[in-house]
Amino acid sequence: MAQNDTAKNGNGGNLGFEADLFKAADKLRGNMEPSDYKHVALGLIFLKYISDAFEAKHKALLAEDAQAAEDKDEYLADNVFWVPKEARWSHLQANAKLPTIGTLIDDAMRAIEKDNESLKGVLPKDYARPALNKVMLGELIDLISGIALNEEGHASRDILGRVYEYFLGQFAGAEGKRGGEFYTPRSVVRVLVEMLEPFSGRVYDPCCGSGGMFVQSEKFVQEHGGRIGDIAIYGQESNYVTWRLAKMNLAVRGIDSKIFWNNEGSFHKDEFAAQRGSDGAPMKADYILANPPFNISDWGGDRLREDVRWKFGVPPVSNANYAWLQHIYHHLAPNGTAGVVLANGSMSSNQSGEGDIRKAMIEVDAVDCMVALPGQLFYSTQIPACLWFLARNKNPGNGLRDRRGQVLFIDARKLGVLVDRTRRELTDKEVQKIADTYHAWRGEPNAGAYTDVAGFCKSASLEEIREHGHVLTPGRYVGAVEHEDDGVSFDERMLQLSAEWREQRAEVAALDAAIEANLKEFGYGE
Repeated sequence: MAQNDTAKNGNGGNLGFEADLFKAADKLRGNMEPSDYKHVALGLIFLKYISDAFEAKHKALLAEDAQAAEDKDEYLADNVFWVPKEARWSHLQANAKLPTIGTLIDDAMRAIEKDNESLKGVLPKDYARPALNKVMLGELIDLISGIALNEEGHASRDILGRVYEYFLGQFAGAEGKRGGEFYTPRSVVRVLVEMLEPFSGRVYDPCCGSGGMFVQSEKFVQEHGGRIGDIAIYGQESNYVTWRLAKMNLAVRGIDSKIFWNNEGSFHKDEFAAQRGSDGAPMKADYILANPPFNISDWGGDRLREDVRWKFGVPPVSNANYAWLQHIYHHLAPNGTAGVVLANGSMSSNQSGEGDIRKAMIEVDAVDCMVALPGQLFYSTQIPACLWFLARNKNPGNGLRDRRGQVLFIDARKLGVLVDRTRRELTDKEVQKIADTYHAWRGEPNAGAYTDVAGFCKSASLEEIREHGHVLTPGRYVGAVEHEDDGVSFDERMLQLSAEWREQRAEVAALDAAIEANLKEFGYGE
């Protein structure tokens, strides 16, 4: 997230000092790769958080009962990690200038893991390695020591949590394509959360990255008067390093969760399928939010030709997009809803049976809403993306209208502001505009009346979608904007045209890649 007036006032919600803090921390990085340095910095921020939380609870217990202050269970009961004396931030800060500081940090991490079962195998423990500059390490400790200074309890946790989240985004930007493997841009996550409104129930992400979907869901609950714990969080991640980031990210927020790791991934070792509800039946999710890797061809689909999840058709071996959609739909509760980020090609592809799968999903009313996103939102790819919203029941009652036989299309491609030369973000107002449109269309109480807006949104009937060959690209339905002069300057218009040109090129490149994969599947081009 670039720190400019737009980011601060329009969509960032930042504390103001985060950019300066990251700039100072990044300066200390020297020649170290961002992918390596992020674990150094984020590990220390996490250590500062749990130490601050412990010290605040310790102080409160001392005032009541000195004996209780040494009882680990008192801390666990308040979702606070137990931190031994040698692992507390004050001890590390006092010794930050010693050449042995790396060893002291590693020892602190091991001591914390020993006393807190949920952190076993999560914390980084390679600060003593010779290649890591110990002077830099001491200076980084001094820098982080100023975060949430003089703040206690929830205020300290919130500040450190937001700093952790900001740093994650900055490291994702610095890593480029690799950064996208663990971080979904904040504004994209906010669209999913604001549209789905996960007030209570089970929230699941089958490819959870560093946990941003869960953090934003908890924020949503709190901002609307709910409590942490109103939602139960479940996730799975196949990358061990990314799983560790997620565990720390959620812990910094004080969020209890069940995040599973295995290197086989959700397709081949579905951890959520093994979960059971209080009645002993397989657990289903009320909300699913996911940003799967786009167009992956090495998902092992050849080993999953027959699977209970493929309700609408067997997904092609060459592309996992429709495997993700069906995996997610399979895990929805009877009234569950899902928001999924996918490449634009998923809305119109007819290759390898994908068109037939999409048709089957539409005909049984599994698709609720489609949103076309602007380009340049993602760190990892220039491939244009869209949002699929799935619903198990489009006539659930609960104040919502009967939406059967209808799909809402939203074309948000012209929204967003450039925050640097290569990346765009949706502003708070734009996120709310998209969400409000969906809420009005669903007939939510106090959401206002829904109307089609030329060039932006259209409620299409199943018959209209059939006429378009079951293609779900919003631009086919919303029509053109009706006006003579939109007040857009020449420079802005050229930027829009340039973005649309890049989008078309990316779509062609994605199509070429898919064709090449299919040819290889049939033995050509080997």
